[in-house]
Amino acid sequence: QVQLVESGGGSVQAGGSLRLSCATSGSIFRSYVMGWYRQAPGKQREQVATITNGYVTNYADSVLGRFSISRNAAKNTVYLQMNSLKSEDTAVYYCNARRPNDNVNYWGQGTQVTVSS
Repeated sequence: QVQLVESGGGSVQAGGSLRLSCATSGSIFRSYVMGWYRQAPGKQREQVATITNGYVTNYADSVLGRFSISRNAAKNTVYLQMNSLKSEDTAVYYCNARRPNDNVNYWGQGTQVTVSS
């Protein structure tokens, strides 16, 4: 059973910062593309940022320059540093692990991020 354990969500005022963490097993961490997605009420889940095991990153246009994804191989953990938060960043954020050869996906349980203006 693949486990993605998220932490770090919460409430913050606009302009503030939060850091999300997602821990998993070494076998998943070494082989999968890790990413963060989010889903706001009434909206579809959208990709926020991804990072490959070669540390290549990709960001949604809406978070470019404000969010930063990183991974720590020693801790089998991926992070999402979120700065200059806006009210439109309010959503449930999900950690994702995607197997690159066949796109099998695993998801974390989700963590709520609420930004108040």
